[in-house]
Amino acid sequence: MRWPVFWLLTLLCASSSAETFRARVIHVADGDSIVVILADRRVDVRLLDIDAPERKQPYGDVSRDSLTRLCAGEVATIDARGRDRYGRTLARVSCRGMDAGTAQVKAGLAHVFERYAAVDSPLYALQDEARNARRGVWSQAGTLPPWEWRERQRN
Repeated sequence: MRWPVFWLLTLLCASSSAETFRARVIHVADGDSIVVILADRRVDVRLLDIDAPERKQPYGDVSRDSLTRLCAGEVATIDARGRDRYGRTLARVSCRGMDAGTAQVKAGLAHVFERYAAVDSPLYALQDEARNARRGVWSQAGTLPPWEWRERQRN
């Protein structure tokens, strides 16, 4: 009797872990968050493995504008990987055939979110390239990662 329950739970867990869909981007909230419409339903999406400057940080608006140019109004491919603590869909997002998170890091307009990105993520090499070329947030000395900036704002 225990085996059927095990297989049912296995199937349920497997079916809920990842989903890929296409949806129109109707809003870009900041450099790592978008809103899409899927079957007349609003879905908040957080780009996986990156953390862009907050709007009040240096380059916050530049980062949002960059993601807006890439994704606003486009039909994006959303490769959902789960949900964050705010209920947003965590996903790899492609617009115009480009991975949005990769584009943001490469432009120096987002940090690799070290807490969540895999240690062997190719994003680290792109971040190093942006830092060495002094692009975006890396053009200023003492760049504060968004997670540290948010922590300071709370304290």
